[in-house]
Amino acid sequence: MKQSMTFIPTLREVPADADIKSHQLLLRAGFMRQNASGIYSYLPLASIVLKKIEQIVREEMNRAGSSELLMPALQQAELWQESGRWYTYGPELMRMKDRHSREFALGATHEEVITSLVRDEVKSYKRLPLNLFQIQSKFRDEKRPRFGLLRGREFIMKDAYSFHASFESLDDVYEKMFQAYSNIFSRCGLNYRAVIADSGAMGGKDTHEFMVLSDVGEDTIAYSDTSQYAANIEMAPVINQYEKSGEEAQSLEKVETPDQKTIEEVSAFLNTAKDQIIKSLLFKVDEKFVLVLVRGDHEVNDIKIKNLYGASVVELASAEETKQAVGVLPGYVGPVAVSSEVEIIADMAVQAIVNGVCGANEENYHYTGVNIERDANVSQFADLRFIEEGDLSPDGQGIIQFAKGIEVGHVFKLGTRYSEAMNATFLDENGRSQPMIMGCYGIGVSRTLAAIVEQYNDEKGIVWPAAVAPFQVHLISANAKNEVQAELSDKLYADLKEAGFEVLYDDRIERAGVKFADSDLIGIPVRVVVGKQAADGIVEVKVRKSGEGMDVALSDLTGTISNLLSN
Repeated sequence: MKQSMTFIPTLREVPADADIKSHQLLLRAGFMRQNASGIYSYLPLASIVLKKIEQIVREEMNRAGSSELLMPALQQAELWQESGRWYTYGPELMRMKDRHSREFALGATHEEVITSLVRDEVKSYKRLPLNLFQIQSKFRDEKRPRFGLLRGREFIMKDAYSFHASFESLDDVYEKMFQAYSNIFSRCGLNYRAVIADSGAMGGKDTHEFMVLSDVGEDTIAYSDTSQYAANIEMAPVINQYEKSGEEAQSLEKVETPDQKTIEEVSAFLNTAKDQIIKSLLFKVDEKFVLVLVRGDHEVNDIKIKNLYGASVVELASAEETKQAVGVLPGYVGPVAVSSEVEIIADMAVQAIVNGVCGANEENYHYTGVNIERDANVSQFADLRFIEEGDLSPDGQGIIQFAKGIEVGHVFKLGTRYSEAMNATFLDENGRSQPMIMGCYGIGVSRTLAAIVEQYNDEKGIVWPAAVAPFQVHLISANAKNEVQAELSDKLYADLKEAGFEVLYDDRIERAGVKFADSDLIGIPVRVVVGKQAADGIVEVKVRKSGEGMDVALSDLTGTISNLLSN
């Protein structure tokens, strides 16, 4: 491709609203432009990279036994109403009506559509398992689109769905898809971790996220410093053992704590360590009030509460709801003498507190000398807190450390969540009707593009891995007005293409410095410069990643480029 004939509008300055490297560089290097908040046009260079990522995805999906199809982006509300998600998905679902007032949604995901397709066509176990995928734009009305392609309102996604007659079959395909995802992200050159995750609004269980390690990631990964264990922080169990001190139990005493509401304030006011304070937070668990207790230096993990109850919705009660349920505003809530209508659960660490401190359910008062099993009616003790750095790794090997990650892929075992709701059944070998068992597998294709840039850049611009680079070679005519350089550049352009290389040829009438700066910004792996030694049959070859440069005779050029790309 001749650079003079394509559209690569580079920028010298960093756009004011671009906060992270991938957003800045994809704009500056002319890969994309914003049309509206969270909505982007992919310009020619980005389009090429996206197609290369998609090709890697297709190859690995095909190898895993998945067949490609294409479903509509415009989805009828009735399907979402069948699954129940029309009412629970939230404002991120872009809804609309046609001229006949029929309700539709732009596809945020395609569980409902694929389930309806398969249930209408597959009636026997003999047709299962079935594994289907598509690559398509998705739409989610994010409240705060940010970070460029990492959180947008329109994005490109690969989503796959598998249908099974048994859980053993699902397990088998899940492992194949897990391996396919590992292959995809490895081939893209990414440094990633597969972590245990929460299925969220998707439903189901046994799910992993593929996280690209990056300081700008919105997710925190908890991982072992000595083993392969890794999990999203919200899913990592705590296995620490807590022992009670030998201190003699004191009597319960109410003490005045005027205007002391936070853990920090109460700790300082009573000269008590935070780990001796019982933090009491009221949650609504599917409309039921539950008082959750954790140690003052720990944080409640609402996902663990959700999983403990098998709940659909878990949210912190409002101040008004808290006062109605326990008689006091947050800050003075405690587990002593709480109404029997409010269930109390506590983290395992709370059970080991001797002579602790908690709210007295009366404004400006707390209790001291609290011994939870004596003084409160706790229905159960469970793991309810977020894991922390320094905790034992859940696999028993090593200590937990944290890292930030960008989610680029997610694999789920959905089970019968959608098939039961939407009556997607098959006849088993005994002629009995059974719900299909489902798996779901997603990759953010456009997000993967951004994640690659986050990991592959330097102070000059993007540094593309060869497998996904828009071109393999950036051929530059240093002085396009020089007849000898221009003729040799034209010849090399034809020869390199004939040899099978993907070449971007900068034939523009521009200063050499401008061309070199643009080349560094765009980040193609190998640069070939036709300059002052053109008449002697010598060109300069430069490796973008290392900055290493060398003079190469024309007779050695193709071999040199091949070696550099393979390395």
